Amino acid sequence: MSTRVFALSDIHVDYEPNAQWVRGLSTHDYRDDLLILAGDVTHKLAELAACLSAFTARFAKVLFVPGNHDVWVLGEAPERTSLQKFADVVAVVKDTGASMQPHRQGGVLIAPLLGWYDYSFGSPSADLYQMWMDYRACRWPEGFEPDAVARHFTALNEPSVAEGAARVITFSHFLPRIDLIPSYVSGRHRLLDPVLGSARIEQQLRQLGSSIHVYGHSHINRRIRIDGVTYINNAFGYPGEERIAARQLVCIDEL
Repeated sequence: MSTRVFALSDIHVDYEPNAQWVRGLSTHDYRDDLLILAGDVTHKLAELAACLSAFTARFAKVLFVPGNHDVWVLGEAPERTSLQKFADVVAVVKDTGASMQPHRQGGVLIAPLLGWYDYSFGSPSADLYQMWMDYRACRWPEGFEPDAVARHFTALNEPSVAEGAARVITFSHFLPRIDLIPSYVSGRHRLLDPVLGSARIEQQLRQLGSSIHVYGHSHINRRIRIDGVTYINNAFGYPGEERIAARQLVCIDEL
């Protein structure tokens, strides 16, 4: 029997309608299938555990990579950093039976790519510094600017992990290239470009020989093929974003 590969991101279970959707998923239809969950579940560890446990109870395998919201330290002790929060997220993922490790099935490798934004898509404006929540909700060690954060996380990815794989699927929370943002997106929303992703992720997925890359973060559902790679975003999004988010599981492949 084949294994279907589903993709989802930006489930934001802090919003009760989103959490209800997760709880309402069939407990029978996906028993043999794999879920790629590309970040932004919640910054609350208990809710993260509940969400991942709900998915691992429904899918044969759940592969996860954290997003920016998952490492927020809102309401936590002032000495707590987002690197410590990341370590806590890793522990929750393991405890729930989900995985942040590369997964091989047959000749196919599915590999998570950690990352952060590093301003390779543009320089932040004064308006962006004012409105982008990460600047207040994340807390990094002294001297850890976004470029250092991006270097730290992408250094954890293993470029050699694809050796021997006949086919590679990769996934990240952050965008690997800025042209994944559709041309119809208005200029006032393009001030977000600097915090959307990093060209480092694109370099790594190309090194791995990826043919499909799943990403999240933008909340703009899209499927587009560029230079031999199919890029897929299936974000659930916030309540009220039905126009740009499908709000359903999407099957991207079969193993």
